[in-house]
Amino acid sequence: MLTFSEFVIYLCIGLVSGFMSGMFGIGGGSVRIPLLNLAGLPLISAFGINLFVIPFSSFVGALKHRENINKNIGVYMIVGGALGSIAGAISVGLIPNLALAIIFAIIAILTVFGIYLDKIDPRISQALDPTPRDFILIPFFLNLITGMRGGSGGSLFPPFLKAMKQDVHKAIATSLFVTIFTSLAAMVIYWHRGNIVWLPALCVLIGSIAGARIGSGISIKAKPFWLEIGLVVLVMVLAFSVIYKALCIRN
Repeated sequence: MLTFSEFVIYLCIGLVSGFMSGMFGIGGGSVRIPLLNLAGLPLISAFGINLFVIPFSSFVGALKHRENINKNIGVYMIVGGALGSIAGAISVGLIPNLALAIIFAIIAILTVFGIYLDKIDPRISQALDPTPRDFILIPFFLNLITGMRGGSGGSLFPPFLKAMKQDVHKAIATSLFVTIFTSLAAMVIYWHRGNIVWLPALCVLIGSIAGARIGSGISIKAKPFWLEIGLVVLVMVLAFSVIYKALCIRN
C-alpha cells in the first residue's frame, strides 16, 4: 500500500508530465522518468510506468487536438515508430548511458533547427519533399534511441514534424496520435518483464490524464509563435538535462 504522501507525490508527477504532454505533444517521459526515479523507484520501473501511462495521456491529448491530426503521415510514423520502440525496449542497456545521451542531445538540437528551417534557409526548406519512407525510417531511428531510455519518441516528434512542413498545431496533434501506438508497442515488453509497479502507475496515470486535458486545452488556444518558442526551450532543456544526468551517473 502507498502512504498518503506517496499517493500525492505520484499524482503530482502525473499532473506535471501530463500537462507537458498535452501542451507540447510530447510523450512526457523526459519529465516523468527522472521524477519517478527521484521519488525512489528504480529506473527500469520508471521506464515501465512511463510507457504504461503514455498511451492513455496521449489519447486524451489527441482527442482534444483531433481536428489537427494528419492521419496520412501518422500511419507511416506509427509503423516506423512502433518497430523502433520495440527494438529500443529490447535493447535497453546495450549502449552506454553517456553515448546514448549524447546521441539524443545531437538529434534534439538538429530537430530544433528544423523548427526554424524555413527562416534559417528557405531554399532548403522549400526543397524538402518528404516521402512515406522518410516518415517510417526517421521515426524508427528516433524511437530506437528514445526507446533505450524508456521513452516513446514523443519529445522529438513535434520538432521533426515541424521540419517536415507541418504547422505547429498539426505537429503537436499528430505527435500525440502517434505516441499512443509507439508507447503501447514498447509497454508490452515492460509488462511481460514485470517492470510495471501497479499502484504508483495508477496514481501517475490519474494525474497524467488530468494534466494532459488541461495542457491540451491551453495548447489549442495558444498562438503558434509561443508554442514554437516553448517547444524549442523544452527540447533544449531536456537534451542538456539528459547529458547532465548521464555524466552524474558516470561519476
